Amino acid sequence: MTYTVGHYLGERLAQIGLKDHFAVAGDYNLVLLDQLLEIDGLRQVYCCNELNCGFSAEGYARANGAGAAVVTFSVGALSALNAIGGAYAENLPVILISGAPNSNDHGSGHILHHTIGTPDYSYQLEIARRLTCAAVSITSAEDAPVLIDHAIRTALREKKPAYIEIACNVAPMPCPRPGPVGAIMADAPSDPETLKLAIDELASFIAARRKPIMLVGSRLRAAGCEDAAIRLADALGCAVTSMAAAKSFFPEDHPAYAGTYWGDVSSPGAQQIFDWADGVLCLTPVFNDYSTVGWTAWPRGDNVALMDARHIAAGGRAFDGVHLRDVIEGLIDRLKGQPKKDATLVEYRRIKTPEAPVAAAEPNAPLVRAEMARQIQGLLTSDTSVIAETGDSWFNAIQMKLPRGARVELEMQWGHIGWSVPATFGYAVAAPERRIIAMIGDGSFQLTAQEVAQMVRLKLPVIIFLVNNRGYTIEVQIHDGPYNNIKNWDYAGLMNVFNAEDGHGKGFRATTGAEMEKAIAAAVANTEGPTLIECVIDRDDCTSDLISWGRRVATANARPPAAR
Repeated sequence: MTYTVGHYLGERLAQIGLKDHFAVAGDYNLVLLDQLLEIDGLRQVYCCNELNCGFSAEGYARANGAGAAVVTFSVGALSALNAIGGAYAENLPVILISGAPNSNDHGSGHILHHTIGTPDYSYQLEIARRLTCAAVSITSAEDAPVLIDHAIRTALREKKPAYIEIACNVAPMPCPRPGPVGAIMADAPSDPETLKLAIDELASFIAARRKPIMLVGSRLRAAGCEDAAIRLADALGCAVTSMAAAKSFFPEDHPAYAGTYWGDVSSPGAQQIFDWADGVLCLTPVFNDYSTVGWTAWPRGDNVALMDARHIAAGGRAFDGVHLRDVIEGLIDRLKGQPKKDATLVEYRRIKTPEAPVAAAEPNAPLVRAEMARQIQGLLTSDTSVIAETGDSWFNAIQMKLPRGARVELEMQWGHIGWSVPATFGYAVAAPERRIIAMIGDGSFQLTAQEVAQMVRLKLPVIIFLVNNRGYTIEVQIHDGPYNNIKNWDYAGLMNVFNAEDGHGKGFRATTGAEMEKAIAAAVANTEGPTLIECVIDRDDCTSDLISWGRRVATANARPPAAR
């Protein structure tokens, strides 16, 4: 067969570890999709719409390290770009691939369908440039290899999404085969001099503190430093806290783990020990209004050292061009043979009070949030991944006790409601060996529910816990109003719609603890498709942390304009 531009792209995707790519067909990408179908070991997985397609690729990237979505021009890509914005915010290398108008139409003055009605088709590329680390437009086969490699290489290095636009008549054009994947996987090494100085400064920072503490942030996975962070904690000996969005990025059974630091909604004892510390090593943090609880828990000043993927700041000095993994390894070497800086860990163990186990509710009592969370906790194993939707599901997930190996996936920077359904689909495609649990509210579910049908089609045994409290609870806590009321659905009954004549999805409605327990048993037994458990609870039944956090965020949002 003649090797084409589409083949080149597909082979590169396979080379970087993708076994699947997500797609929504349209007339500008049909030929490209044909080319991708011819790549061995690369499956084409279809989505209901382009927004879901982008979020599915994002979920896939969480489990696999990278993902790809293929959409059509303008009407498709502009929708998918919402999800690409999320991938950028959450530091995930998702390759968005869009078909584009025929190369002969560029500069022709032609007005085409699926465009905004002007002969200038460059607007999509310009938008994509603001939402990706690399955006390229391919209008000739000769340029394709260089441009494709640039986009993919940059996405992998920066852990950010990239955009590739291919004119519809260029996809089938002859093209050379790609060379070894090392050409795009290789990374620039740390600058040796800068690396030494950064390690020196951090070592001095630690030496000058009697009671330091570590704070693990949400970019740790993107930096490839989860294992390195454990070894740094072992070398330091101090207490370790994690930010909410970094739930599961540091093992909770580690002797140094002191819970989630999140200001007033921290784990028991975590805020006290954090505030008591005289120095904070911040590993890959994201400080925004959500993570700082409306700017009330924002560690700053001379007692804070920032350690990001490619940037170190400590002692009033900043260092760029170094890899965090190299910095951590060097710092571990410096700490060998030195006394442990364990004051914060000793104090945390002193002030920590044992948590009483959550008692089971009466089986036939109306279902409440605490009982729902207790039963979900019982499902967690080392091979479980929990995808938690924006809102109270965040807090339910964050309060769970994770066995080593369990993962929690949150979208706390982008915060797009409805993200979790397609992200769960993509994650389950990438990691079929894991038990996938999704926790989502009724309002969020209504945005992207269609992708449950694709879970049915691919027989993915996902367990979905849908909280039916008849509205947007998080918005109520931030700013109550009539717009928080939505039409209630028969969520459990919806599975019959998705099943049609041949599906094996199951839907259950739980109004008591006993009903939920029975539904969970059926969900675990169902290996042929997803199970949706509609958990009916009172609208005002949510975690107290959501209320406290929501009010502080609302206060931050309500600040009056600063005086000029």
